Amino acid sequence: MLYRCSCAVFIECVCVHGHCSADHAVSRSPSDLSELLKAGTVDAHDKAENTQFVLNSQGSGWSLLSRQLGTVALYFTYSALEEEMDGNRDQPQFAPLYFPEELHRREALAKDLEFFYGENWQAVVQLSEATRKYVDRIHEVGRSEPELLVAHAYTRYMGDLSGGQVLKKVAQRALKLPSTGEGVQFYTFDNISSAKEFKQLYRSRMNDLDLDQETKLRIVEEANRAFGFNMEVGWH
Repeated sequence: MLYRCSCAVFIECVCVHGHCSADHAVSRSPSDLSELLKAGTVDAHDKAENTQFVLNSQGSGWSLLSRQLGTVALYFTYSALEEEMDGNRDQPQFAPLYFPEELHRREALAKDLEFFYGENWQAVVQLSEATRKYVDRIHEVGRSEPELLVAHAYTRYMGDLSGGQVLKKVAQRALKLPSTGEGVQFYTFDNISSAKEFKQLYRSRMNDLDLDQETKLRIVEEANRAFGFNMEVGWH
């Protein structure tokens, strides 16, 4: 049974049988960015929970086509995000959150696309209009306001390590995908031994960023915008 979730800020936070897949952060000072994000994205999170994406998270609404199209959207989104992260890896207001070996998803998504579409997948997949808007915003932020990349990275990657792990099993079951991981490499983080510990490290690094209050609030605003893009794309 799917329950209403009231925790965290992640687009892929899914509550199953009364248990939330996203960890509750330890209570912190209201000035900490992680707590500001949690409090400042409640409405966006509630809206995201009621999208068809979440309603389908039990598997009944999943199809192979929707999974394929969702993987395409993810590939273009993460390609843009990781390009901008690479370009800003020395930027002091983002650098502490740069974990390419642990987090980057582009190569994993390429493997999933090859599984779904074959070796010629790059000639087949297309960028949707909704995903293009998301990609354009990520590039805009990376080039003009790199501190706002924090919002996009945190919203996506922490969700991948939270509800995404539930969705991996749902996809395998609903779509009868191989148990060996083909088609769901996106959810596999080979260089993270403990998702819980890594998320704690990530939040700690984020809270230690040298940001003034105005910048933190701009990051919260950008996180809400990221939620909006995710809902418009409507991927699995």
